[in-house]
Amino acid sequence: MQRRRIAERPDWRDYAESVGFDYHTIDGEPYWIDDAYYQFSWTQIEDQLESATSELHAMAMELVPEVLRSDELLAKLQIPTAYWDYLANSWQRQQPSLYGRMDLSYDGRLPPKLLELNYDTPTSLFEAGFFQWMWLEQQFEAGLLPEATDQFNSIQEKLIWAFGGMKLPRPLHFSCVDQSSEDRGNVNYLMDCAAQAGLATRFVATESIGEAGGQFVDDDGAPIKALFKLYPWEFMLQEDFAPVLLTSPTQFIEPPWKLLLSNKGILPLLWQRHPGHPNLLECQFDDGSAPLPPGWARKPIYSREGANVELRDLAGNRSAEDGPYNDGGFVRQRLNPLPVFTDAGSGKQVHALVGSWVIGGEAAGIGLREDDSPITRNTSRFVPHVILD
Repeated sequence: MQRRRIAERPDWRDYAESVGFDYHTIDGEPYWIDDAYYQFSWTQIEDQLESATSELHAMAMELVPEVLRSDELLAKLQIPTAYWDYLANSWQRQQPSLYGRMDLSYDGRLPPKLLELNYDTPTSLFEAGFFQWMWLEQQFEAGLLPEATDQFNSIQEKLIWAFGGMKLPRPLHFSCVDQSSEDRGNVNYLMDCAAQAGLATRFVATESIGEAGGQFVDDDGAPIKALFKLYPWEFMLQEDFAPVLLTSPTQFIEPPWKLLLSNKGILPLLWQRHPGHPNLLECQFDDGSAPLPPGWARKPIYSREGANVELRDLAGNRSAEDGPYNDGGFVRQRLNPLPVFTDAGSGKQVHALVGSWVIGGEAAGIGLREDDSPITRNTSRFVPHVILD
């Protein structure tokens, strides 16, 4: 695994905006990196990243019915009691899941380690599925990449295939917070994939969804029969409209049972059932009260974009991020630091995280984000990758 420099594409920003990627720069700082890439070998992809992703996904899915049968485990994962049956019913009815992303620490040598599952509302999908593939093709056409260069990326094909196999009421509504350009970019991409699969689609802003007669309706008052929502389940169960979930026939993507896997409490459960697994890190539930010892990370059960994460390296040096998720439970996970590379352009040290995508239950590709901090935050940057032996 190497970080390499390459000439950026002329006018790539104009191209990005022409395809809806208007968040390539956020608050004046680059989000997309065009003049660098990470290089992997076929062995690293097929024998390590792809195989680990498939195995970890299978292990996580095995936990779902076990948790749903256990009041103790549901309570540990902080699932509100009023919705236990709601989650169980969604599993029993085999409501389909579209996608998920697992974040891995991987240096190209040792087995990849699971840091967390983002299995409800993962983003960076457009960048991983479409934009980095176009980067590859255009850099190849410019003669800047060898002919044998490839990419671990069947994300778009698998999205279209997965949408095509779902038995859903029509139309399929898509929703996200109206003012988030990143969320809207990801939702627009998914709508396009669904349309290519032959589904009728319609967008409705999350803020515009209403209720009538115990069911959800769009901004025209039409019933929402099926909804892809880029809005976390743990937030939904706290909203004033949450009781409507129990009466509305709306079928959600991701389904309610995915709350179990988008929850960092799943990490200690995986470790308890597979202690010593080469792709897992030791993990336990934690109340957040004791000082964090060297060599560990503490994460809230529910948190996003690195918020309220605390790390302490083996030398005792502490890194931490503030955020709004400090009033619930935590997990304590053995620290496996992200690999560090030097950005030859700036001379900065960067920490690289591999996001490995699961689409329709299958490993589908990767996207890399890097950060100046050992904690991957909402300011992290997306960097394309290649496979080249």
